[in-house]
Amino acid sequence: MAIHVRIHPDNPQPRLIAQVVECLLRDGVIIYPTDTVYAIGCSMHSREALTRIARIKNSDPAKALLSFVCHDLSDLSKYARQLDTPTFRLLKQHLPGPFTFILPASKEVPKMMQSKKSTIGLRVPENNIALAIASALGHPILSASVPAELPEDLADPDLIMENFERLVDMVVDGGMGEIEPSTVVDLTADSPVVIRKGKGDWEE
Repeated sequence: MAIHVRIHPDNPQPRLIAQVVECLLRDGVIIYPTDTVYAIGCSMHSREALTRIARIKNSDPAKALLSFVCHDLSDLSKYARQLDTPTFRLLKQHLPGPFTFILPASKEVPKMMQSKKSTIGLRVPENNIALAIASALGHPILSASVPAELPEDLADPDLIMENFERLVDMVVDGGMGEIEPSTVVDLTADSPVVIRKGKGDWEE
């Protein structure tokens, strides 16, 4: 049975953030708020938790659409290879924010979490709870969107608790979320390519 932890969205309580991090470090799977929909996440070092997430999403762990949620741009840069000045400037312009950027994966990204093209999705959400968890954890949260049939199932922590209390270890409640996912932008080509339009204005 999952633990339901309510955390203040503006001033996350350090004691509760530490509780979430302890869960992640013990191979736990959590559902937590971002600046878009609620996400399902685990430690990037936990193969066991990754397998559980893939099972919940009914997908192959090697093919699961996962992203790294980082606590700031400096943290993000560790996991992307060859960030040139224009790309870094573009990231700085849009992050923190509701965007997932596809970038070449650095050697810090475990092979099993990279796509066949050796790329990785990277995020810095504009959400104090998500950033506090990633910062206290010391490495990115390996994340995917919560599987849902209806938009409200992605946003309402009480519904999420009802639907996933037997599948995850903890539901981090930061209040009502959004029903739109992040906008996904591929930065591996000569110019940015939007591969999923979600929340956020993209004007490149």
